[in-house]
Amino acid sequence: MNLNKDSEYYKDLNPLLNCIDHVVSNESYEVMYNSKYEMLVTSPVPTNLKDYYESDSYISHTDSNKSLFDKIYQIVKKYTLNKKLKLINSFNTNEKDILDIGAGTGEFLKVCKNNKWSVVGVEPSKSAREIAFKKDIHLKETINDLENKKFDIITLWHVLEHVPNLNEYIYKLKNFLKENGVLIIAVPNYKSYDAKYYKNFWAAYDVPRHLWHFSKTSIQLLFNQVNLKVEKTLPMYFDSFYVSLLSEKYKTGKSNPFKAFFIGLQSNLKAIKTKEYSSHIYILKNK
Repeated sequence: MNLNKDSEYYKDLNPLLNCIDHVVSNESYEVMYNSKYEMLVTSPVPTNLKDYYESDSYISHTDSNKSLFDKIYQIVKKYTLNKKLKLINSFNTNEKDILDIGAGTGEFLKVCKNNKWSVVGVEPSKSAREIAFKKDIHLKETINDLENKKFDIITLWHVLEHVPNLNEYIYKLKNFLKENGVLIIAVPNYKSYDAKYYKNFWAAYDVPRHLWHFSKTSIQLLFNQVNLKVEKTLPMYFDSFYVSLLSEKYKTGKSNPFKAFFIGLQSNLKAIKTKEYSSHIYILKNK
């Protein structure tokens, strides 16, 4: 596995969509199809990528509760935090060590810590780390700042799509995981109905912050390279509603909450048959 270059993911690409950055720059980016990995790739990648996260609209780096989007996000977040806790508690672990990568403002780790988990977190955003610090959650800036330690559980909640050095990151995740550990990865699914409906306005493309756009097949292929196997795939039901709400705004300039709810509901109903939800949680373990 080539740890330093992701060049193989940029080979033999076919243009699929032209998407606009609706959050920061209004710049346009190509979303390209890689048939080998059944994965979509954002092109080009800005050299100053971190600047594209500097926005009050980037809610995972704040605890904002002002707009309609913010309020819905915070309500759903409280519910999903408990679901995430229930998920990690379902695994038999000896020491209850958890590493959360892309920890945002530390809400998930705070819930874990309050439930007797030993927590470690990583978050590149300085402002998000400062908010987490006020909650007594002390986050590292990068995974390179972690000590040589292994964890029972490693979680990435909508993080892998942001990682510039994908091969290197996957290899490091493998090395941080205990032999009987569990890797939990949540990512958007470009094969969902809401993605197909909104096309280039689909909010989960989120270019250029989302560098990669995964399918079930691509996750299996990527992690197979480090002998990690997808044991289970779980749906994230709320994502279709929230993503549709943002997508409606991008497409029409208005929130259209009733239309967004209808599309989100349709997406979940169709996924009962297709198994292609707006986002998936992947449970991975060593082979």
